Amino acid sequence: MLRVNVVGAGKVAQTLMLLFQKSDRIRVQSVYSRSPESADGAVGLAGVGQAVTRLSDMEPADLWLLTVPDDQITAAAEALVDSGAEPSVVIHCSGFFSSQALAPLAQAGWQVASCHPVLSFADPQTARDQFTGTYCAVEGDAAAVALISDLIVQVGGQPFPVSADKKALYHAAAVFSNNFAVVLQAIAAEAWSEAGVPDVVAAALGDKLLTGAAANVARLGPVAALTGPAARGDQDVLTRQGAEVSAWHPEAGEVYRAMSHLAGRLKASGKTLPDDD
Repeated sequence: MLRVNVVGAGKVAQTLMLLFQKSDRIRVQSVYSRSPESADGAVGLAGVGQAVTRLSDMEPADLWLLTVPDDQITAAAEALVDSGAEPSVVIHCSGFFSSQALAPLAQAGWQVASCHPVLSFADPQTARDQFTGTYCAVEGDAAAVALISDLIVQVGGQPFPVSADKKALYHAAAVFSNNFAVVLQAIAAEAWSEAGVPDVVAAALGDKLLTGAAANVARLGPVAALTGPAARGDQDVLTRQGAEVSAWHPEAGEVYRAMSHLAGRLKASGKTLPDDD
């Protein structure tokens, strides 16, 4: 039986606790949050664990989860050291920070790692239901990585390695793939509106094009999936269209020119990065 303690009782913690509740090989023990109400709420939602009001009240455990906001990870690590807790394995779930954010614990003899599930945690119960097959980026000390990887597999996830010194770039890739795609859809919707396209039609167009693009990228890869004037090398259209976009929305015009340039390079060389020479 793997004994797990949880520090931080937000949506990530709640999701993991809901997942652990289904396993007879995992036992959630102490749950701590700076807000006692949050700890109580997480325990009540998941039906596992015992809320405590002080770090020093937490039981010894095989695994500690520091599911606190990114800017609180190192402070939480320092507080855990100060609490006198027995050294064990500890992980955080930040997509941006590496396991080095847990340096105070590593220096105190703990095995440290990070584990970032690539999933939206907007609603813990929905996230639990969607977790099967979720990819989880892991890095850190070998023993800690092995333990958290086994745990992720137990609850249906798929761990994969990421370089600790490139963690910020890894997270930026997720921003490009997800968050910026949403921003581009908003620009497209606003442009269609400016062009007189009815809102209901614009929504349908955005859905059809985005769904089709995602399917083509998944099936063919980015190079083969790319279409449009940049892929065709139609410079006259790119120049005139870029000017039209800039006149309407200067910032979107900058995005249009940059994306067109990268799209042309992708089609020509198979990558967006410039050649080394």
